[in-house]
Amino acid sequence: MSDLTRTDSTAFFTDQYELTMVQAALRSGAAHRPSLFEVFGRSLPAGRRYGVVAGTGRILEMLEDFRFDEEELAFLSRERIVDAATIDWLADYRFSGTIRGYAEGEIYFPGSPLLTIESSFAEGVILETLILSALNYDCAVASAASRMAQAAGDRPVAEMGGRRTNEHAAVAAARAAVIGGFSSTSNLAAGLRYGLPTIGTSAHSFTLLHDSEREAFAAQLESLGTDTTLLLDTYDVEEALKTAIELAGPRLGGVRIDSGDLIEQASEVRAGLDRLGAKDTTITVTSDLDEYAIAALAASPVDAYGVGTRVVTGSGAPAAGLVYKLVARADESGTWTAVAKNSTGKPSRGGHKEARRLIDGAIAVEEAVGIPDLPDDLDDGRHLSVDLVVGGEIDRSFTGAGGVKKACARHDESLAELPRSARRLQDGEPVIPTVFYSG
Repeated sequence: MSDLTRTDSTAFFTDQYELTMVQAALRSGAAHRPSLFEVFGRSLPAGRRYGVVAGTGRILEMLEDFRFDEEELAFLSRERIVDAATIDWLADYRFSGTIRGYAEGEIYFPGSPLLTIESSFAEGVILETLILSALNYDCAVASAASRMAQAAGDRPVAEMGGRRTNEHAAVAAARAAVIGGFSSTSNLAAGLRYGLPTIGTSAHSFTLLHDSEREAFAAQLESLGTDTTLLLDTYDVEEALKTAIELAGPRLGGVRIDSGDLIEQASEVRAGLDRLGAKDTTITVTSDLDEYAIAALAASPVDAYGVGTRVVTGSGAPAAGLVYKLVARADESGTWTAVAKNSTGKPSRGGHKEARRLIDGAIAVEEAVGIPDLPDDLDDGRHLSVDLVVGGEIDRSFTGAGGVKKACARHDESLAELPRSARRLQDGEPVIPTVFYSG
């Protein structure tokens, strides 16, 4: 068993250079200089029209456990990664700064200041990898899930991708997918930790275990009742459908199709169910679905979808492309100076920022970002940043099951503000522009 599995600390979910920067800054005397870090994306994944903020609640949960315990400190000393003075500083580490940002579930665009971390340089720089690892993955999953949920319309979509990623990412993906609009997950750890609805009945192996499909269906029905969902495509779908209704009767809860031409199969199964009197039996389809496959099934008699690989890998965009940059520092008098990276192709905008979403009627028309403030004559719009951590105190309403419910509501409300073109799956520019105003 590795050291990381034997400690609750999240402090080693980091990169070594963050600790070596702290050591050098402690030696130079700049470690305690007030600093402002910002998380933003220079662009959205190619062709995407909006992104979805997810992972914020997980960051706050991990921040509570961001402590360098004896195991971590012993490793740093043994491997001579940092010096004794730095180890002493890390032993007392507690984040005491302020974190503000877009509420989880919020829609975002290129340049949106998703998260700002105001603290000493050392306190803030050490959180870079922890914050980016959560936001880059969770935002990618939530953004993909949102596109899929929009393509599905009123039909529910379940997350079923736990076997296509590692065990920790599976929980994060389930959480992010629900924030993005999915109705449930197959992952029990996510259900327990975040209060997510869980689903699942049986796989092909259960049918193959028994001497016949009839025996397998009978066993499942006896155990789970007629409200269960039977998997039809282990052998022959038409025969399986007949057997299912013979055993369960017309009140069978549902059937699932996991292979073949899903459009054709769904139509044939619906016709067969109706012919056998099972008009209320639902049809769920799975099998490598993404937003495009779901959209193609819109006219088919499908009642629900299950999505695995494509949602937990961001449907072609497995990372959101977010970065963590120092954008301002203060001197001994408390005067702030904007700082920015100016390298070719990777610029950043320095300074404190204010973000609002400008609304015309009920529709968003602009992501307005003021540096440091927006003009007084600009439409008030909707203020986007909220306090997440103040003076080291975490707002726990953004964590746990309550945080997920809050994020789901925020996503629904934010999505409702967007122009209808946001639902298009064709490649295009962000649905509203990001406009920067310099004070």
